[in-house]
Amino acid sequence: MKGFGERWLIGWKEAGILVFCLLLFTVSAQGAEVGETRGGRIDPNAPAAMVVPQGHNNAAFFDGVRRTLYAPGVTSIQTPEANVLIQSEGNTWRQIRNGPITVWGGWLILAVMVAITLFYLVKGTIKLHEPATGRKLLRFTFYERLVHWIVAVSFVLLALTGLGLLFGKHLIEPVFGTSVNAALLWVAKNVHNYTGPVFGFFLVLMILRWAKDNLLTDQDWLWAKKFGGLLSGEEIPSGRFNFGEKFWFWVGVTVLGLTVTVTGLILDFPLFGQTRQDMQLAHILHASAALLMIAMAFGHIYIGTIGSEGSLDGMKTGYVDEAWAKQHHAVWYQEITGRRQ
Repeated sequence: MKGFGERWLIGWKEAGILVFCLLLFTVSAQGAEVGETRGGRIDPNAPAAMVVPQGHNNAAFFDGVRRTLYAPGVTSIQTPEANVLIQSEGNTWRQIRNGPITVWGGWLILAVMVAITLFYLVKGTIKLHEPATGRKLLRFTFYERLVHWIVAVSFVLLALTGLGLLFGKHLIEPVFGTSVNAALLWVAKNVHNYTGPVFGFFLVLMILRWAKDNLLTDQDWLWAKKFGGLLSGEEIPSGRFNFGEKFWFWVGVTVLGLTVTVTGLILDFPLFGQTRQDMQLAHILHASAALLMIAMAFGHIYIGTIGSEGSLDGMKTGYVDEAWAKQHHAVWYQEITGRRQ
């Protein structure tokens, strides 16, 4: 009985080893098959070059997906392009965004900042030709100033966060590292997205309020021809707003402002059938218009603050001195006082 038991035990051991070897062989064969089809279920009609061994870069496979060499994808999500795994136009958008927009936009902002700095160093603040009289004239109502300051503050927030999103990896990351840059841009993205609609709403109110006062007149052409006397020092008579302010209003505030508002809303709320290509086009227009608007805003902010004595008073208190009004807006001064200079 003992010999029989030993032979029975040895037989089961041999059978176990045989079964283990068969299982190992089966698993190995399945693993090899998985390795040959790594990257997803391959279309039988796909080129043989698409099947690459496991562990290698499967760029050829995804290139095939991008070039639609595979059967169209199937998804339960019923939205535009939901079954498009790789969109080729994304590469074009990325090249434009990281190329012309970032490079040319960066140089534009830098050039404007340098030009304004040099102008200030050469010309300094434009002073009043006559001493302040102490008599004040109402230039902006409370409503006008409220709308202006909300637009101004929201614009500054959008400009700073937008520039951070565009240039962060070039300016912030090399100095503070990837983690700090990522944290700052996460905050910037959310501030940007939530501030945008506020800016757009009050921008429309500003356009409606000041459109009539920014219609062009005969005096504006003379102001434009002489560049407002900024270089010569000559004061050109103008109405409530001069040609420079009207140019900023129609081009900077209206055209560029509405462009960044509309495209920003498209990017903020991708819920109305926008495709990825629609979003990419909106981003290109948004970034380009925003950079131009920021560049123009530097000039507007400069002349309204340190560039001209007394200019900021109108937006701070609503009132300006008679001497300032006579010097910079002679036609407007005559209209509201009935007095000629």
